[in-house]
Amino acid sequence: MDLNTIWFILVGVLLIGYTILDGFDLGVGTLHLFARNDEERRINMNAIGPVWDGNEVWLITGGGALFAAFPFVYATVFSGFYLALMLLLTALILRAVSMEFRSKVESGSWRKFWDYCFAIGSFLSALLFGVAFGNVLKGLKIAANFEYQGTFLGLLNPYAILVGLAAVAVIVMHGTTYMTMKTRGDLQERFVSFAGKGWIGFVVLYVVATIATFFAAPELMRGTISSPIFWILFIVFLASLVYHPVALKAKRNFTAFLSSSLVILTLMGICAVGLFPTIVPSSIDPSYSLTIYNASSTDKTLTVMLIIALVGMPLVIGYTYYIYRVFKGEVVITGDSY
Repeated sequence: MDLNTIWFILVGVLLIGYTILDGFDLGVGTLHLFARNDEERRINMNAIGPVWDGNEVWLITGGGALFAAFPFVYATVFSGFYLALMLLLTALILRAVSMEFRSKVESGSWRKFWDYCFAIGSFLSALLFGVAFGNVLKGLKIAANFEYQGTFLGLLNPYAILVGLAAVAVIVMHGTTYMTMKTRGDLQERFVSFAGKGWIGFVVLYVVATIATFFAAPELMRGTISSPIFWILFIVFLASLVYHPVALKAKRNFTAFLSSSLVILTLMGICAVGLFPTIVPSSIDPSYSLTIYNASSTDKTLTVMLIIALVGMPLVIGYTYYIYRVFKGEVVITGDSY
C-alpha cells in the first residue's frame, strides 16, 4: 500500500465520519417543522446543540486533507462546483445562525422564522451534498489539464438529483434514529415512526439509484462488483439495513443508531471501492480522470501530512468521544437551553 492509497483511505474516513456525525444533525433539522410545538422544537435543537459544531470539524479536516493530499482534485472540483458550494455554504451558515438566534427574542414570529431557516438549511445541505456525490459517481466534464467544462445547471441532472434524494432519506432515517435515544414517551414513538418511514424511503430510492447507476455509471458498477472488498461491505450493508427496523421495534435504540451508521459507512465504502484508484471520473474521456496518482501532492508532502494526521486524528476522535459521553442521555430543557 503506497502513500497515495493511504491518503485516499484517510480522506474517505474523514468524509464518512462527517457524514455519519453531521448526518444525524441534518436529519433532525430536515424534520424540524414536523414538531408539534415549541417545546419539541427546543428538544430537537438541544439534542444536537452540544455536538453539531464539533461534527463539522470532520468536514473541515476532510477538506483540508483533500487540499493537502490531492490539490488538483480540490482545485477542479471546487471550481466546477463553485456556485453549488456557495449555496451549500449559505445553507450551512443559515442552519448555524438559526440555532444561535432562535431563542434570543421572546417572539413567536421570530422563532418561527428561524425554525424555517433551520429546516431549509438542513434540507438543502443534505440534498446538495447528495447531488455533489451523485455527480462524482456519474463523472464530471473534465477535459485535458483538469479543466472543468460543465455548468451549474448541468450538475442538476436526473441521476445526481436521485442520489441527492436518497441522501436526504438516509439522513432522515439516521437523524430520527438518533432522536429515539434523546427522547421518551409519545415523542420517542413518533421518532420511531419517522425513522421507519425514512427507512422505507431510503430502500426505495437506493434500489432505483442502483438500477440507474448501471446506465449512468456502468464503469463504476463493473469495478465495484469485481472487488472482493465490495462483497464484504455489501453483506454488512444489507445486514445493517435489515437489522435497523428490527432494532427499533425491539427498542434497542442505540444498536439501531449503530446500524444506520453502518449503512452510511458501508454504502460510501462501496462507492469508494468502485471509484478507486480514480477520485473524480471524467465523462469526456477516462484518460482525463483525476486519480490518486496524477492529482496528488509529492511523496514528501504526503509523508509529512501523514505524520501530522497520525498525531491529529486521535485527538479529533478522542474529543468526539468525550463530548458524546458528556452529553449522552435524554434531553432536559433548562433556562440555558436553545
